[in-house]
Amino acid sequence: MLQPIIPEIDAFLHEPARLRVLAFLAMVDAADFMHLLRQTGLSRGNLSVQMTKLEDAELVDASKREVDGRLRTAYALSPKGVNALRGYKATMEEILAALPG
Repeated sequence: MLQPIIPEIDAFLHEPARLRVLAFLAMVDAADFMHLLRQTGLSRGNLSVQMTKLEDAELVDASKREVDGRLRTAYALSPKGVNALRGYKATMEEILAALPG
């Protein structure tokens, strides 16, 4: 009897903090750092590290603008990020469909 093959889960996207950020960004056009901080519940340090990793992976785009004399960074899901999230979703749907119940 052939054993089913479990699809490979993208470990980079599957990391809870990054997945939380990406899922939120998928629901909005863009969000600044403070909004992401409030919505994700991450610490400033953790969010900063995750945003750097997501930018380096080209999954999010960052833009800076001045608001009330202060520089604000806004983040949006990049086209590569949208595709990565779609692939992740398809993989997870395949895995979940194979589960009993």
